[in-house]
Amino acid sequence: MIVTLIVLCEVGFWVLLAAGLGLRYLAKMPRTGAAVLLCEPLLEVVLLVVTVLDLRAGAAPDWKHGLAALYIGYTLAFGHYTVRWLDGHARHRLGGGPPPVKPPRFGAARARHEVRLWLRTVAGAAVAAALLQAGVWYVGDPGRTASLTSWQAVAGRVVLIHGLIALSYVLWPKKPKRGADGGGVQGPAAPADAEDAGRQVVAARPARRPERTLAAPAEGPSSSATTTFLRHAGSSRRPPRTPHGT
Repeated sequence: MIVTLIVLCEVGFWVLLAAGLGLRYLAKMPRTGAAVLLCEPLLEVVLLVVTVLDLRAGAAPDWKHGLAALYIGYTLAFGHYTVRWLDGHARHRLGGGPPPVKPPRFGAARARHEVRLWLRTVAGAAVAAALLQAGVWYVGDPGRTASLTSWQAVAGRVVLIHGLIALSYVLWPKKPKRGADGGGVQGPAAPADAEDAGRQVVAARPARRPERTLAAPAEGPSSSATTTFLRHAGSSRRPPRTPHGT
């Protein structure tokens, strides 16, 4: 019964999430959609109440109750984060909003992001461990609660493994691949057609130097005087004209 209820709670989580986002961005009913999304924590409350009632009815504590506690802790730690992430994508794709901000991929920013996720895991494991300890105290028989305490150890191992993963990003920050961000040296673009290729060849030729031409002397007082002198000299060399018939 507990396992079936866990599966139903997981299915109900995604059904409520899809319904809430659809009402917000497709049906243009943001308040109704927000109200549906706020109903999701009730699923964890129902699972917790049913688990307590099952133990109260005399059921032997086993792995199903431990799994229920771990599931409740996980949904409390990552449920809001998951809803916010999907809401950003739905706002962008269905509501015409800006694209959601992607988590950092490299360097110290990526390390801080991984540490924040690990802190969520710590919070979820703490909630699960507290619920399991409450179950141990409620049963009050150490011989019957070994399964619950073993699930506390499982929560601790999850925190340890995730902590080692986050620590690896702190000690060895992930770096972008060389040339992945366009910082490499790029060659010239290939010409689109033969005409563009011809233009590139013409543009690549060195420009010819302009030919030096002798500028005509500017006319001034000295040049006009020289011209007048040459005219008089030419006229003086001509023989005098003789009248006809002499």
